Amino acid sequence: MWGGNKIRSSKIETLIGQSIEVDGDLNFSGGLHLDGTIKGNVTSEKGSNSVLVVSEQGQIHGDVSVPYAVINGTINGNVYASEKLELSHKACITGNVHYNVLEMASGASVNGNMLHENQERQLLEQHAKPLENHDQAQTQSEQDMDDAALAKS
Repeated sequence: MWGGNKIRSSKIETLIGQSIEVDGDLNFSGGLHLDGTIKGNVTSEKGSNSVLVVSEQGQIHGDVSVPYAVINGTINGNVYASEKLELSHKACITGNVHYNVLEMASGASVNGNMLHENQERQLLEQHAKPLENHDQAQTQSEQDMDDAALAKS
């Protein structure tokens, strides 16, 4: 956009086509191009230089944690980009955006907080910890409900 540093293209190793819907979390390395829908969190392998590309038709219903992302579709969830985030003109994010370097085209929309984080890799690591704690808390909560239901019977 400004003639500056474009995201270095990682080889696109995975393509999720327009007619594909993934129901569940997705962890990847390398390059991922999304034309379809993912209902779950999208994360890249720790320590990688992975790139997520979401096309105009692409949709994610969950959190995204990657070093590099180019978004031109829809994300309903928080976005954590530890290196660089490019929001193209049809990008629509409903959730908080945590970024190190941001490039945003006219027409892109973010319905949430924009938080600049310049501790590159720490951003992804900090995000991973709350997810682990959330899963443990949810399991404990489910167990408590089961115990309460048994006590009433």
